[in-house]
Order: sequence, then structure tokens, then C-alpha cells
Amino acid sequence: MTNTDDSLRIAMAQISPVWLNKSKTIDKIKSCIQEAGENRAELIVFGEGLLPGYPFWLDFTGGANFNSSIQKEIHAHYIKNSIQIETGDLDGICQLAKQYSIAIYLGIIERAQNRGGHSLYCSLVYINAEGEIKSVHRKLQPTYEERLTWSPGDGHGLQVHPLKQFTVGGLNCWENWMPLSRTALYGLGENLHIAVWPGAEHNTIDITKFIAKESRSFVVSVSGLMSIDDFPNDTPHLDLILENAPQAMANGGSCIAGPDGQWIVEPIVDKEGVFYGTIDFNRVLEERQNFDVVGHYSRPDITKLTVNRQRQSLVDYED
Repeated sequence: MTNTDDSLRIAMAQISPVWLNKSKTIDKIKSCIQEAGENRAELIVFGEGLLPGYPFWLDFTGGANFNSSIQKEIHAHYIKNSIQIETGDLDGICQLAKQYSIAIYLGIIERAQNRGGHSLYCSLVYINAEGEIKSVHRKLQPTYEERLTWSPGDGHGLQVHPLKQFTVGGLNCWENWMPLSRTALYGLGENLHIAVWPGAEHNTIDITKFIAKESRSFVVSVSGLMSIDDFPNDTPHLDLILENAPQAMANGGSCIAGPDGQWIVEPIVDKEGVFYGTIDFNRVLEERQNFDVVGHYSRPDITKLTVNRQRQSLVDYED
């Protein structure tokens, strides 16, 4: 296949993690990047918090029990397997991006040094085709029980990036339901929106098409998978987790919608693998003819959004 300037070949890595095992999950991610690169994909997307995994235990072990030794022990295990970008945890993935000239959106659990190095953030990392990390978006508002283990992020990662003719940006899970967060990306010229999810068709099947219609953009939703078979034997309190866990916690639902809201790739359920779709930039220009939410169909003299993109930190040091 020969790629033109107006087309973009996208790979969706719908996989399960080696749950809460940083090194083994990185190996699995690398194999997907290699496969996508060999299949001439130009962008590969992974699900929310895939590295090293979504905090499924909270629902099954009384996650809100205050001062629980069980919650403390699982949380400590989570921290030890989280990602420290500053110490090079993503260097090998960046090298593969450069080797295959493939851009990457990757959902990670970040152990942020600028916030002391002990709290966790659900972050979406963009790595360009030169292997450079260009943005790290920390989820603005963890959803419901996620707040028991993830910290709220900031606006620093509300960024977009050039990718061939496209302008690409992304959000985590239910952030995609936040109209002002979407608008912050639209205002930067986004026309390829990446939505990452832990994995559920009921999440992706409606919002993917809605965002596409609202923004007249391509929307790529990528989800993970998780079943009871994906919990490693060394998981703290595994017996308690499995006692209450259903067979499947995440069934995928990865898909691509076009700027008219029609499916390019319909939601893929209960299948693990790397799936592909090709999009055409001209479709964006065609659909913006009659509606452009931050352009000719906006009224900034009446309603306007202000976005704070400063990276937040409790302490500023002056040396």
C-alpha cells in the first residue's frame, strides 16, 4: 500500500495488559508497534491506562474502605508498576516509533515527578514519528471510583499535533463527554480526535459518532480488554479480586467514525489484536462546508472559552 499525503493508515491496538506488570506490558506494547509498523501504519493507538492497567480491583474489593490494609497493599503495587517518564520508562517505545516512523497515542498510569513522585495520574502520551514525546495529558477528572487511586490532572496536555495533513488531539475516557475539553482541542484545529477507553462497547458506540458529527472530524476510539484470566498470579489479594470479578471486565469496542458520523470501522468486540483503518483528509474539508463548531458556525463575541494550560505543581523552586 502506498500512502498519499491526504490519507492516514491507523492501527488500533485492542489488547489486554499483563495487568499491573510494567515490564511485560511494555513488551506486549512493543510487539504491537512492530506489527503495525510492518503493516505500514502511520499512527497506532492504545487504550486508557493500558500501561500497566486499569484499577479494576476498586469495584471488587471495597475500594472506598478508609485506611484498609488491602487497599494500601494493592495501591502500593500499582505505584511500583506505574510509569516514570523522566527516568526513561518509555524510551524503548520511543525508539520503536522512530524506527518504524509511526506516531503513537498510549494510555499510561503516570507517577509524576513534578508532583512528588508518589501520586498517580491517568495520562495520554503522544509520541511523534521521530520518537519524541510531544505531550502528556493528565486526565482532568477521574471518573467516580477512579478518584480513589488517580489524581486529577491539569490543562497542560490539552495539545494537538501535526500528522501529515491532519491535526490530532486526544482525551481519556469520560473526558470525551466534557464539552469544554473537546472545544479546547477543536479551537486548536483538531480534525482527528483520539478517544481512549479501558474497554466497553457501551462507551464507544454512541460518543464516537457524536463527537464526529459535532466536530466534523474523524474520531478513533480505542479500548482495552480484560478478563479474569488476565490477572497475574502475583497480584496482591488476587483471591479477593477474583471472588467478585465477572468473567469479562472490558470487551473492547474500538472503532473509527468519519466526519459525517458514519462508521469507517464499526466497534470491534471481544477480539484481541491490532486492527486497521485508512482515513482521507478531504472528508474533513467536505463536512466543514456546512458546519464548523469553532469557525464559521461560532459566535466568539457572545460565548468564549478560556483554557489554563499551565502544568500544575505545589512547589516552584528558585535556585
